[in-house]
Amino acid sequence: MTRSAECRFPEATSILKQAVRDHVFPGCAFAVLAAGETEPSAEGAYAVGQFTYEPDAPQVESGTIFDLASLTKVLATTAAIMRLYDRQQLALHAPLATWLPEFISAARSDTRRSRVTLRMLLDHSSGLPGYVRLFESAKDRLAIIEACLGQPLTADPGTRAEYSDIDFILLGYLVETITGEQLDSYCQREVFAPLCMSTTRFCPEKALRSSIPPTENDRSFRHRVIQGEVHDENASVMGGVAGHAGIFSDALDPLRFAACMLAKGVTPSGSQLCAAQTVALFAQRAHQPSSTSRALGWDTPSVPSSSGSLFSRRSIGHLGFTGTSLWIDLEAGIAVTLLTNRTWPDRSNQAIRELRPRFHDTVRRELIGGHRK
Repeated sequence: MTRSAECRFPEATSILKQAVRDHVFPGCAFAVLAAGETEPSAEGAYAVGQFTYEPDAPQVESGTIFDLASLTKVLATTAAIMRLYDRQQLALHAPLATWLPEFISAARSDTRRSRVTLRMLLDHSSGLPGYVRLFESAKDRLAIIEACLGQPLTADPGTRAEYSDIDFILLGYLVETITGEQLDSYCQREVFAPLCMSTTRFCPEKALRSSIPPTENDRSFRHRVIQGEVHDENASVMGGVAGHAGIFSDALDPLRFAACMLAKGVTPSGSQLCAAQTVALFAQRAHQPSSTSRALGWDTPSVPSSSGSLFSRRSIGHLGFTGTSLWIDLEAGIAVTLLTNRTWPDRSNQAIRELRPRFHDTVRRELIGGHRK
């Protein structure tokens, strides 16, 4: 732990240290982009704890890379969709079948499938199921995609909000269909590189894997410790590149993306990643279904919220199953990343649900209270 971390966010740091002692997770890294700052710096990222609960486990450092899990949905897939939308290569109101006719041909008897639009996939109201253990029968990437294209609707399109990995596997495949290249290479060139997100990647190289905290001792599917490879089983069968999971990063890179959103789509070089109107459109909370808290790709604060009680309604955020999160307050100009491996040694521990709002509220109070240097 750096001295600056103790001085800048002492109460938030204390909460995270106690969380490690309570086995909420073995270790974590967090970073804060505060109002008035235009880009994150190394002094703004801090670390607590170790890779595992073993006494001799490596210490987490401020630059440690974690499996971001479902943050992939926003930092990669949604960002790619924003780029394509800006270039008028897709329309949000258009049916998915415009580009993927297999979505209808897989179940012609259900005429509702023709009404599933890209907007519905992005705001999780498509009517597709939330999660299916496709990896139990699908043996490769193509089989996962075919299974998603053939998934039966479990609700009328647009009538129910259900957070869905299936939606984003299809969106990732859509990006590949439109661009003619794999999702990882497209995102690297069109999103990560322009934003100087140098640690963000799919499928970390073997040489990096030992420097990434393990996520689970998988005793049921892969029968090995999962370290430096994607935790999500469906994404694993897809080779580690998927629209719903797969990217790895340190705590600062998500803030580089957040800084771009706060700057209305402007990159560090002054170019436009996407138009200001596009940022506003994707950050706008959906009006239907009536109970939803979803924007396009993103979530927004609800009651209760993992963001705590102090992020404004003009905030967007997302969680990752492995214990990661990113929240951006577009009104206050603040963003907070928290990366953990709460799934170690297994995924049963849900204590992070109580930890996240306390942590975010404490960070906000310390910012307001002037603890920042």
